Amino acid sequence: MAVVHEGSFARAAERLGIGRSAVSRSVLKLETQLDTRLFLRTTRSTSLTAEGQRFFEGCRPGVDRIFQALDEMRELRTGIPRGHLRISSTVGFGRKIVAPLLKDFHARYPDITVDLILDDRPTDFTSDRIDVAFRNGRMDDSQIVAKKLVPMPMLVCASPAYAQRHGLPRTPDELAGHCGVNFRFASGRLFDWEFKVDGAVRKHTPQGWLCFNDADLVLQAVLDGDGIAQMAGYQIREHLRAGRLVACLAEYAPDDRGHFLCYLSRHHMPMRVRVFVDDISQRVRALGLDDPDLAGGGRP
Repeated sequence: MAVVHEGSFARAAERLGIGRSAVSRSVLKLETQLDTRLFLRTTRSTSLTAEGQRFFEGCRPGVDRIFQALDEMRELRTGIPRGHLRISSTVGFGRKIVAPLLKDFHARYPDITVDLILDDRPTDFTSDRIDVAFRNGRMDDSQIVAKKLVPMPMLVCASPAYAQRHGLPRTPDELAGHCGVNFRFASGRLFDWEFKVDGAVRKHTPQGWLCFNDADLVLQAVLDGDGIAQMAGYQIREHLRAGRLVACLAEYAPDDRGHFLCYLSRHHMPMRVRVFVDDISQRVRALGLDDPDLAGGGRP
């Protein structure tokens, strides 16, 4: 292609940044593979044979498409953000936090379309073709990049009516006398409440008659006074501030959990992914999900 465009082997070599002999060897190898002479070469000129012209015209659309694809890939990394994003999130966080932020993101980047997939199971980036995932808790997967957005406070809460009837536990040991509302993961495993006691993590499986696989139903049961539950700060912050819930055992709350934004690699990141990571990180942090006043503000 370069020889045809430049009209000589020497100028093609200069354009490609290689030696003239390398160009000659490549063309000779191609002619041998095709068993066809492609160029008429003299000391003064280089021109295509009839067969060479036909081969050139057949190859040109494909080569042009390859260069177009290369340009598109460069544009994805350095040009105007565009394309499609597949985002995964845990159900509760995706519904309450991520989904409300997407409208403003679209206003800033109208050429990016978004799929938000809500799933509490671990993300399979490859088979599910996920670009970015929001995960909660602790991250110990060394195969992905996990960017911590904010800490994830875990608080035991009850409605004021429940607290008035049954009181609130003052230590994790007193939980045995209370009705817990359980959450069950998609795997079937119950969510263990965790507390930090004397510097060590202590797990507690609450006793109770209610169990849901939906965090919103757990929250509603607590609001209705049916029991107590340990929930993430983002789920309960508005209810604590409004007085619809009260918190307890804040001094025993685990302090090593967080909300994370996860993706496979920092290298060769498409522009659509880069702007989403930067934009949403800033917006989530601005929400104040790690407000230290949450625990104390909701005490009865």
